[in-house]
Amino acid sequence: MEYPSKLIENAVEEISKLPGIGKKTALRLALHLLKQEKEGVRELSTALVELRENTQYCQSCFNISDSNTCAICSSYKRDGELICVVEDTRDVMAIENTSQYFGLYHVLGGIIMPIEGIGPADLTIQALINRIVATEGQVKEVILALPATMEGDTTAFYITKKLKEVGVKVTSIARGVPVGGELEYTDEITLGRSIMNRL
Repeated sequence: MEYPSKLIENAVEEISKLPGIGKKTALRLALHLLKQEKEGVRELSTALVELRENTQYCQSCFNISDSNTCAICSSYKRDGELICVVEDTRDVMAIENTSQYFGLYHVLGGIIMPIEGIGPADLTIQALINRIVATEGQVKEVILALPATMEGDTTAFYITKKLKEVGVKVTSIARGVPVGGELEYTDEITLGRSIMNRL
């Protein structure tokens, strides 16, 4: 693609590095930014730099936070007997949006993916175990809310095995037919799990 300016080309190259954004969308965004007031663009760039430089991770659950301890971990309203283990911060946000869970979280920072070179040591699994041991029996249940994939199941199996040594109850979120879903369009594995884990 021919660009009228090296500055446009550089901006498109950088913007297109973002997930889900191709060259055409990047060009559209770059041209949009050119039409904006300089102060607005400056505020955007400042927000992005601050995001990268000042974002912290909770020292307890590893969720994104503005301080050493996130708002969820520091809330007296949360049930300290429950820890929900998730892959990343997006999962915390999704569960929080349901307003159905009132325990704590633990963000792994990924899942075990040997093909990608990600093993248990690359995740916060040991930190989870240390956290549970440090509570001296306060944590009663760990809920695994991991992806319904081979890698997610491998990670869940590994964590379950490790937590058996600690002696804490381990459960997984239910998997099944979605509300409004037609049985004939549901894959066999999901349907089979739904029948096996029926209420």
